[in-house]
Amino acid sequence: MLKPYNKKPLSYAEQVHHLQSKGLSIHNVAWAEGILAKYGYYRLSAYWYPYRIRSGNNVLDRFKPGTSFEKIVQLYEFDTELRLQIFGAIEIIETFLRTKLTYYLGHQYGAFGIYNAQNFYPKFNHRKFLETCNKEVGRSKDTFIQHFQQNYDGFPQIPIWMLTEVLSFGSLSFLYSGLINNKANNKEDKKAIAQHFSLHHEKLAEWLHILTYVRNICAHHGRLWNKELAIKSKADKDPNWQSPITPTNKRIFYVLLILKTLLRPTVFDSEWCNQLNKLLKPIVKDENWRVAMGFPDNWEEHPIWSL
Repeated sequence: MLKPYNKKPLSYAEQVHHLQSKGLSIHNVAWAEGILAKYGYYRLSAYWYPYRIRSGNNVLDRFKPGTSFEKIVQLYEFDTELRLQIFGAIEIIETFLRTKLTYYLGHQYGAFGIYNAQNFYPKFNHRKFLETCNKEVGRSKDTFIQHFQQNYDGFPQIPIWMLTEVLSFGSLSFLYSGLINNKANNKEDKKAIAQHFSLHHEKLAEWLHILTYVRNICAHHGRLWNKELAIKSKADKDPNWQSPITPTNKRIFYVLLILKTLLRPTVFDSEWCNQLNKLLKPIVKDENWRVAMGFPDNWEEHPIWSL
């Protein structure tokens, strides 16, 4: 039977006292109050959840002995930096993808070829795509968009090299998914883009879909470090992507491998990987956290990560 929600809002001091009553160690009360005022009680609760006592299948409203507020804040700030690093990598990949799509489609179909449904896969929802394009063009405040609108007819239809500059990463992923790949008719547009990443075109489409999902988590400041991914990759024939070398495709380590692979043609992969290693080492030395993130024991020697 459902019950009414009757919890009352607590002051920062009351929040600290409430956490202490649950067994959380807080050495500096004033500092803890400042952290709660900065990050928020409810947001931090996702990060102290792993520290709560388990009894069978139940999670009790008590903290494990020795759990400190400092550990929880460290985990939260790690996740914040992890999101920033992942978001930065996706931005580099997005720019690279945007450039390759623009150049190829512009030369293959002309400035406005993207508006012709015949230039896409027959089952692609071209109408929905154009609706998305028109919305994103209409929202744009970029000077070059305003200049085109004031000087040329056809708006909101604009040249491909302008359009791709205002499309979101999700829209670019959607655009790629609709490209033709028909070897019999000598039209392999997807393959032409995917070859820049040294990937099969189906794999690139799948990974772009996953990264759109991950990017949205980053953009909305969601928890990422131990999240079970709602959108995950299909089984890969390459043993380096399979268990036990890569324990699972449901956790963040799999996403890091995707990012490392897609960053290679941009030549930022090694630099980004080195930055991540420094961030990851203090956290993944804890076996519980390592497993929660989908890391293998010898993750630094992983054949994809170390390549």
